[in-house]
Amino acid sequence: MNFSFSDEQEAVRDLSARIFADNTSHERIQALEKSGEWHDSALWAELSEANLTAISLPEAVGGGGCSIFETCLLLEEQGRHLAPVPLVATLLLGGLALAQFGSREQQERWLRPVAESGAILTGALHETGASLPSRPKTRAERDGDGWRISGTKVAVPAADLAKVMLIPARTDDAAGVFLVEPTAPGVSLERQVTTNREPQSQVVLDGVSVAADARLGDAASDVTGWMFDQASVGLCALQLGIAEEALRRTAIYTTDRKQFGVPIGSFQGVQVRAADAFIDIEAMRSTLWQAAWRLAEGRPAARHVSAARWWASIGGHRVTHAAQHLHGGTGSDVDYPIHRFMLWAKQVESTLGGATPELARLGKIVIDEAGERA
Repeated sequence: MNFSFSDEQEAVRDLSARIFADNTSHERIQALEKSGEWHDSALWAELSEANLTAISLPEAVGGGGCSIFETCLLLEEQGRHLAPVPLVATLLLGGLALAQFGSREQQERWLRPVAESGAILTGALHETGASLPSRPKTRAERDGDGWRISGTKVAVPAADLAKVMLIPARTDDAAGVFLVEPTAPGVSLERQVTTNREPQSQVVLDGVSVAADARLGDAASDVTGWMFDQASVGLCALQLGIAEEALRRTAIYTTDRKQFGVPIGSFQGVQVRAADAFIDIEAMRSTLWQAAWRLAEGRPAARHVSAARWWASIGGHRVTHAAQHLHGGTGSDVDYPIHRFMLWAKQVESTLGGATPELARLGKIVIDEAGERA
């Protein structure tokens, strides 16, 4: 296991960092927030021109041909700059699964527009009352040669912008994933605004008819589990960037801010909080890259993904809360940028499901794996 980055990977990180830095000033993001928008279409166009919105798509459709590892480098930089663009939706919930399981025709239809014109994709992993996407309540029933899908998905990112959604649904034999256009008859979207102000959607599917070739993979393919792992690691990368930048800004603030004639960073209580945050970040980093490496290499990664999810949830929470607290009253000022880091970290934590449920899930994975080896 080698955690050093290649020259090509460093180039991905440097390019994405430069584009994000040039387009995510506090004033620009604040203007988007006040307009009621979240998606920065101009930034998305620039990322598309650099082929970063298609970094993990196959070269055969114009993508970069990279793995989850390079995608995580891109998402880490997005988190560091709080860039309001649907990279997780397009790359992890849509693009990677289509690249892995899609037919040639499906890839040409849905992935080539991402590479050539910046089209947006998404996936709907979450339902009310369903803890895992592999056990959806949404049903897909045979309808002649095709399928008829009914159910409700919640917190679907960029559904109003996407060309197609990947919808997990129960069939008679297993959970399948189906390609559904948001504009199809029987699909309705209801806007949901999240903690970090990102608009998502509740997606209601009322007997939506799709063709036989709208299914991704086959009955033997664990598409939902694969999507879950890839999206999980990507969210952990996003959270790492958020936490790192929050701590960096806090270190600068506590060096400049003075009380009693000395920097508050010289106080032991402040130093201990900063040290704790640093340790959390290093744990987040280690578990993230181990999980990403194992996924990229095609190795078993269930416990590693779960460990990364737990550290992203608990570490992101602790680091960004420490950052806000150490900023004092300034941390609560919505005209000052540090508050956004806590909002984004809380949104990632909520999307991952929280630290306590993840700890229970990890325990079950460890026990089940031990039973299989016995």
